Amino acid sequence: MVALILVSIGLASGTILGSILQTNLQAQLSQAADRVDNHLTPSSTASEVLSVGRQEPGTLLVLRTVSGLSGAYVAEDESVVDLDDEEIAHIQAAIEHQPGGTVTLPDLGEYQLLVKSYREGFFALVGLPTSELAATIGQILTTVALLTTGGLLLLAAAIAIIIRNSLRPLRAVADTATRVASLPLAQGDVSIAERVPEAEADPRSEIGRVGAALNTLLDHVGESLAARQRNEERMRAFVADASHELRTPLASIRGYSELSLRALHRDPTAPETAANTEQALERIQAQSLRMTSLVEDLLLLARLDEGQELVFGSVDLSQLAIEAVGDARAAGPDHTWQLDIGEDPVVVAGDARRLHQVAANLLSNARVHTPAGTTVTTTVALDGDSAVLRVHDDGPGVDPAIADELFERFARGDRSRARYTGGTGLGLSIARAIVQAHRGELSVDSRPGDTTFEVRLPVSPADAAPREPADGTEAAAEV
Repeated sequence: MVALILVSIGLASGTILGSILQTNLQAQLSQAADRVDNHLTPSSTASEVLSVGRQEPGTLLVLRTVSGLSGAYVAEDESVVDLDDEEIAHIQAAIEHQPGGTVTLPDLGEYQLLVKSYREGFFALVGLPTSELAATIGQILTTVALLTTGGLLLLAAAIAIIIRNSLRPLRAVADTATRVASLPLAQGDVSIAERVPEAEADPRSEIGRVGAALNTLLDHVGESLAARQRNEERMRAFVADASHELRTPLASIRGYSELSLRALHRDPTAPETAANTEQALERIQAQSLRMTSLVEDLLLLARLDEGQELVFGSVDLSQLAIEAVGDARAAGPDHTWQLDIGEDPVVVAGDARRLHQVAANLLSNARVHTPAGTTVTTTVALDGDSAVLRVHDDGPGVDPAIADELFERFARGDRSRARYTGGTGLGLSIARAIVQAHRGELSVDSRPGDTTFEVRLPVSPADAAPREPADGTEAAAEV
């Protein structure tokens, strides 16, 4: 585009200047013709008129007078040189086809002609050379061509430098992306250390914003890969823990069944055989129930992760806490159980059975993992748009070694996995999954002598206020 513009400007400039020079040449011809008129007589010859008229060098004159046809021109040294008959005839032939045009003489070059006619058949043909006009236009075109070519070369060099410097950040982005693309990201512990240099990720430019966006993307990908690795490690630990939990009851079932078979093979009718078989069947049943409970807990977690298993309705957390504390008091008479609820019921939208499971689990943990005499306080209250259920105890607190993984699956305070200290280690994981399925939060704040588990659930505006029943009984009693 720049080349086209420059060439167009050069051609336009040459055309305009050529037109101006052509006009000036016509004016010079007119002046030369006027000077010829001043010195022309009926008997003059061309050389006489040019000698007297002080014409400019290069002036050409052909006359027809009573003296006949004559022609001459003024040389560079201002001398007058006569034209021969052949040259005069050539000029006559040229003006017959194109009066007032141009003629090219073999030794003199091209001339612009002007014809003036007089009475009695006389005429004067005045000409000036066009070599100066052609030379001037040629110089202009050559200058324009050289300037255009030089300007284009300089412009191309400047544009190349500017584009190269402008695209340097983009090359850095491409190089970074190429290096990242060559990394093995499919599996294993992968970290992405490659980043676009800060100097090439300037957010003030478009390409810099691309570099900054790539760095942000790589940060997110790195975090995702780290999370994937953590999930893989947790999955491996989960499979190992689940295998361990299932292996124990399966081993018990196999051992008791083999023991019963051996007794039957030895003496099926012996009284001790029947007693051993009955005891073995009872243990097999107990282990089967334990294994069934474990599988059901795992299935519940899977369904909660998929957003299933919940049946929503209006749930009175106050009544739920009363029932859960009553059950816990019966199961742990050696603990002190306290209840702190308001006069008005706290109603949320949720699954009553699953929320009762959460409360029972928290109270069971407080009973199992604290010594006798510990005071456990259950509180239900409203906090803004949230309903809060807190279980507080003054026991020894959560072991700092497992504080970060307290809500993970198969997380257990007893590393020896002793059966008397609890179940499979899925209780708090299930409780958190249930609370999260209700769009709530389950958190813990623990230090020696002060441990609080807090369940925070959103209050359903439509169900939060007590409703008057048709028969006039209390709304709280209806719930």
